[in-house]
Amino acid sequence: MPKNGLDALLRPEDSILVLIDHQPYQFANLNSHEPTMITNNVVGLAKTAKVFNVPTILTTVLAERGGHLIKGLQDVFPDQKPVDRSFINTWQDTNVTDVVRKSGRKQLILAALWTEICLAMPAIQALGEGYQVFVVTDASGGVSVEAHDMAVRRMVQAGAVPITWLAVLGEWQRDWAREETAAGVAGVVLEHGGASAVAFAWEMQLLAAGAKAGG
Repeated sequence: MPKNGLDALLRPEDSILVLIDHQPYQFANLNSHEPTMITNNVVGLAKTAKVFNVPTILTTVLAERGGHLIKGLQDVFPDQKPVDRSFINTWQDTNVTDVVRKSGRKQLILAALWTEICLAMPAIQALGEGYQVFVVTDASGGVSVEAHDMAVRRMVQAGAVPITWLAVLGEWQRDWAREETAAGVAGVVLEHGGASAVAFAWEMQLLAAGAKAGG
C-alpha cells in the first residue's frame, strides 16, 4: 500500500465503503464522542459515497436485539437491506466480503461502532488480505476515549490509514472543476459540514443578494 504520492490518496473509482453497526445498542455505550456528532458524520459520509457512486455496504449485528440501523443512515439507502450478522468481526461474514471481492476495488473504507472491536477486527484482517484500509475515525467511536484511541493506534501499527469523513470527501472530489459531483458535494457540506456549512450558506446568501442587486 503506497504511503505517499498521488496513489496514496483515495479515488472514488477504486473505493468501497462498509458501515458497521451504527445501531442503538452500540450507541448506548458510546463515550468517546458526542453521539450526535457520530450520527452527523456517518450520514454525511454515506451521502458523500452516494454522490460519487461508491458502493456502500450497510451491516448490523443481531439487529433484532441490538436495534436496526439508525434512521438517518438507512434513509440514504432506503432500498438497501443491511447485512445482519452473528459474527462480531464483519470480515468473517461472506455476505459482506463476497460483495467487496466481486467489486474488484482495493481501497476499503470502514467506519464502525465500536472502534476497538467492530472496526479494528475487520480492518486488521482485511489488511492481511492486501486491501488498502482507511478507517474513518470521526464516523466511528468506542466505549471510552482510551478505547477509541488505542484501537486507532493498533490499526495504524497494522497498516491502516486513519482519516476523517470530510477528508474522504476532499480526496474523492480532488478538483472543483469536476462539476458532475461538485454540486452534490456542496449539498452534503451544507447539511453536515458544521461551521463550513454555515460559512457556505452565508456565501450563497451574499451571492444571491449580489445577483438580485445586479438584476
